[in-house]
Amino acid sequence: MWEKWIKKLVSMYVARGTVKMKAEHINSFYTAIQEVFKLMLDLEVEKGNLKVIEDMVSSREANVLLGITGDLQGTVLFAFGGEMALEMVKIMSGMEMKEIDNFVSSALGEVANIIGGNAVTNLTSHNYTCDITPPQIFIGEYKSLSMANKRALQIPLKTKIGEFDINIFLAEK
Repeated sequence: MWEKWIKKLVSMYVARGTVKMKAEHINSFYTAIQEVFKLMLDLEVEKGNLKVIEDMVSSREANVLLGITGDLQGTVLFAFGGEMALEMVKIMSGMEMKEIDNFVSSALGEVANIIGGNAVTNLTSHNYTCDITPPQIFIGEYKSLSMANKRALQIPLKTKIGEFDINIFLAEK
């Protein structure tokens, strides 16, 4: 059902000239998120309403940026609330963390890296050859990332331990 909905919505944005991404770009990441969260955290992920954003500005505390290279080029921003980030690390490591430190940042970067790796693997079934750059972690709210005036798609996501966003900007080379 998600795939039909995203395909229809992305087609509408493309028809309006709002974005140039394809449904398979978005679906590859959403599928990877569902798989990784289930496997590593035993969590189901529910989607919110996809929307077009002008700038990649995160209002969440823990942010991980991945670059995409190859047939598709762009960026993917994972934005987690602080409490969710700490709970994710607790589930993965069994350790209670009080603040977002280097260990927590590294763990979040690794989760995003695994999701990104799975997503670019998913893209191969659509005849795209892509790679990811090492994750960059930004701690703190309202970090703005320049995208050279390109629009991105934001997908709000929800789990039983909190909500997070994924902002995706991809363009064909």
